Amino acid sequence: QVQLVESGGGLVQAGGSLRLSCAASGSIFSINAMGWYRQAPGKPRESVASITSGRSTRYADSVKGRFTISRDNAKNTVYLQMNSLKPEDTAVYYCNADLLPLYSLRTQNYWGQGTQVTVSS
Repeated sequence: QVQLVESGGGLVQAGGSLRLSCAASGSIFSINAMGWYRQAPGKPRESVASITSGRSTRYADSVKGRFTISRDNAKNTVYLQMNSLKPEDTAVYYCNADLLPLYSLRTQNYWGQGTQVTVSS
């Protein structure tokens, strides 16, 4: 079985920083793209940032210049460094990964359980 476990969420004042981590564990052969999504109350889930196995990155316009995504392939872990946080960044942040499980012939998509980020004004 495969699990994605996030950590690092919390409460921070506007202008502050947080670092989210997401570790993939279980029977994994390889991991392709990893990414972060977020969902604020009453809003649809949106992509925040993504990173390929080759470390190419993409960001939502709303977080460019403030957030940085990175990954440690040896640890099957993706990070999201969030700086200059704003109240509108408040949401549940979810980790996502496209990976090839052991003994599987095709990649599958997995989600973490989510971690709350609250930015106070």
